[in-house]
Amino acid sequence: MNRNLLWLLTIFLLASVHLAWAQQPGKVPRIVILPPGPISERVHLWEAFRQGLRKLGYVEGQNIILVFPSGEVKPERLPHLAAELVSLKVDVIVAAAIVAVQAAKEATKTIPIVMPVASDAVETGLVASLARPGGNITGLTLISSQLSGKRLELLKEVVPRLSRLAVLSNPTSAAVPPQMRETEVTARALGVQLQPLEVRGPDDFERVFQAATKERAGALITLDDALLFTQRTRIVKLAAKSRLPAIYGFREFVDAGGLMSYAANTSDMYRRAAAFVDKILKGAKPADLPVEQPTKFEFVINLKAAKQIGLTIPPNVLTRGDKVIK
Repeated sequence: MNRNLLWLLTIFLLASVHLAWAQQPGKVPRIVILPPGPISERVHLWEAFRQGLRKLGYVEGQNIILVFPSGEVKPERLPHLAAELVSLKVDVIVAAAIVAVQAAKEATKTIPIVMPVASDAVETGLVASLARPGGNITGLTLISSQLSGKRLELLKEVVPRLSRLAVLSNPTSAAVPPQMRETEVTARALGVQLQPLEVRGPDDFERVFQAATKERAGALITLDDALLFTQRTRIVKLAAKSRLPAIYGFREFVDAGGLMSYAANTSDMYRRAAAFVDKILKGAKPADLPVEQPTKFEFVINLKAAKQIGLTIPPNVLTRGDKVIK
C-alpha cells in the first residue's frame, strides 16, 4: 500500500511540474520534427536546419528545443503521430515532405507548420497561393512538376535514341500527378513512350525494375517523393544493375552513386526553413509569410556511374554540368 501511495504521489508531482512548465510565460519554445521514414536518411538536412537556427542565435536546450521522433516513422503512422504532437501543445511543427505536411495539416488548424521541402505546394492543396498561403502552413516548396520536363529533355540528350522511358513513382503521393502530367507532355513532344513503374513500399522495387528490364526500357526518371528519397541507395543500385541511365530529382541520389540529377539544393532549403521558424516564434503568422521557391538549380553528373553502365556523356552535356564527379 505504501509503495502504491508513493507511486501515485510521484505521478501527481510530475504532472504538476509539467503543468507549471507549460503555463510558464517564458518557457523555451518546442519545435517538433515530423519526418517520413527513418531520420538517418535526412541527417544532413536536419543538420542544415540546425545550422540555420544557430545562425539566427538559437542554442538547443537553452532558447529552443528540437523534438525528434525516435526510429523510423512509417507514412501510415504519420497521422497518429501528428495528432499526438498536437496534443502536446508544441510551438511549431516542421514537417518534411508533402505526406508529413498533409498529416500535420489534418491534425491542427492552429499550430504553425513549416515545410522545408514540399513538392508543388499550391497544386497539391497545401496552401492557397505562394504569396498568401493562408491557414497555418508556410515554408518552402519545390517546383517538381516544372522540372520533370527539363529532366526528361536532359536525359534524351544523353540517350539520343531513347524511345521507351521507365518512370518510377509512388502513386499514393499527392506530389506525383502534377509531375506525371508534365512528364507526359514532354514525352509526347520528344516521341518517347512512358512505362510507369509504381511502388508503394520498399518491397516493390525489385519487381518494378525487373519489369523495366523485361519491357526493354532505355532509361529511367524518378518523380519526387519521400518514399523514393528514403530508398535512394536501393534505387541507384538497381538502376546500375539494370544498366539504366537515370536522372533524379535530388542531388542525394548522385551522392549515393546515381548518374545525374537536376534539382534545387535541399540542404539550402532546410537551412532557409529556420528563418520561417524564427519569424513565427517572434509573432509572425504563417498565413502572412509567403512560400518560397528555389531559384537556383544544379545539374550534377557522375562519370563513375556512367562508366559503370558503359555510357558516354556527350561533351555538350558535360559542359553544362554544375558539378561533374570523375
